[in-house]
Amino acid sequence: MTAETATPTIHARADRRFIRAHDRSRRFVLVDVLAPPAVGVRERSSVNLAFVIDRSGSMTGEKLDLAKRAVDEAIARLEPRDRFSVVAYDDTVRVVAESSLASTAAKRSAVARLRELGPGGSTNLSGGWFTGCEQVARFLETEAVNRALLLTDGLANVGLIDRDALAGHAAELRSRGVSTTTFGVGNDFDEALLQAMSDAGGGHFYYIANPAQIRDHIASEVGETLEVVARDVELDLVAGDGIQVEAISPHGVTSRGSRSIVTIGDLVADQAVEVVLRVTFPYGERGRETGLIVGDGRGGDVRLTWTYADDQTNDDQPRDADVDRAVGRQFAARARQEAVQLNRDGRFDDARRRLAGTARRIATYADGDGELQRLVRELQAEGVTFAAPMPAALLKEAHFVSANVARSRDALGRSVRRST
Repeated sequence: MTAETATPTIHARADRRFIRAHDRSRRFVLVDVLAPPAVGVRERSSVNLAFVIDRSGSMTGEKLDLAKRAVDEAIARLEPRDRFSVVAYDDTVRVVAESSLASTAAKRSAVARLRELGPGGSTNLSGGWFTGCEQVARFLETEAVNRALLLTDGLANVGLIDRDALAGHAAELRSRGVSTTTFGVGNDFDEALLQAMSDAGGGHFYYIANPAQIRDHIASEVGETLEVVARDVELDLVAGDGIQVEAISPHGVTSRGSRSIVTIGDLVADQAVEVVLRVTFPYGERGRETGLIVGDGRGGDVRLTWTYADDQTNDDQPRDADVDRAVGRQFAARARQEAVQLNRDGRFDDARRRLAGTARRIATYADGDGELQRLVRELQAEGVTFAAPMPAALLKEAHFVSANVARSRDALGRSVRRST
């Protein structure tokens, strides 16, 4: 995090405190990351945004008109210290407005050019996105939120189209300070691609089911960008000898010497994020303790300890219900997204089995917990639905909602704020 932003508060807890001496026990850890309120935080970070708009032939009519209006309204919210650019693409790429400070004159000029924009041909998504990122990078500010906002309604069919390659570029751009948020409109875009780009790029993904939602989603993302109070948030993990740590929630984990770093990204005021970790232990002697330190890199460390014990002690130990629920939500979200792809591929029985298997797994620790039992019933019912062909809109909605649950966002893709 930069010196200009605040430090979030972290809390960590484990599902159980005993581990087996003669087996490789696995335990789960729930880390709650809470951003500070806006009160007391110094002046917000400036923003450096590129609005990248698909103007291919499929965007003709209402979709393009609403996209232009949404960008118009977003630009109007920027202050003179902010910076913006506008890029449009079909099979070719056009810089509608070069990166500039958001002065009254610059905003007026950009909006006038934007209104002249009409539909074109194919979809050179990579070309438009790269150009938008270049506009951001030209005036990169370490203290600013530097982000490209990419909107499309179709499949990339010109230029670079490989999903993994585009996600790799998004990760590289993020490492250089340029993040990516994506918006998919309608039923013909590749949600897995846009999700992968936003995840790797440190931004967010939005599914826009109908054109009328374009303005709301762009307004929501720009509004959150203007409310960032903690930038580039990371968790710093230090584990005992032989302990392996991985993230179950969709947060990247990288090694930095003897430490593991979990990337959270930018947080807005009062935002709450759940990070779920799976911890695998080596064999050990009964009575010996081992542990994990979860830190924020600024001295706010939480120490967790586990004790090696016999099988009976392990079998009889209590569980932390809050951690179990968080784990259940993550496994359910993952199963639902996999079921979406299996259904789309025509593997209906596999989709049903994937959901049913996850339901059975959660049921093994759901006794007496109403939330987990409800989740089990939902997965069982969805297994029946996914066992037959489903409309594209329902598949995209199922992917979007599950992705948001896994990332601690609400059903519309907005950040979740803690209750006051």
